[in-house]
Amino acid sequence: MKRVKAACIFQTLVFFQKEDCGLSKELQVKYNHEDVEKYKNMLIRAGTRYRIVEEAEQPDGSVIVKVRKQYSDHADVGEYFDM
Repeated sequence: MKRVKAACIFQTLVFFQKEDCGLSKELQVKYNHEDVEKYKNMLIRAGTRYRIVEEAEQPDGSVIVKVRKQYSDHADVGEYFDM
């Protein structure tokens, strides 16, 4: 018999706008950062435990976010958030 003692998901997400969207680079960067904030708010509203490991704006204006988040409501994150 086995049981999951602790679990989490580690994701690398890229937030970007379509290249042919017709927006200036400044607006694209603004919208990318807004999308990141919307994502974080969605995690909070859902009650998902998470930790942003890294958030970096790229030269092309996209934003890369590395996040460690709770696998499910029933799984403890254990030592994964201590890393």
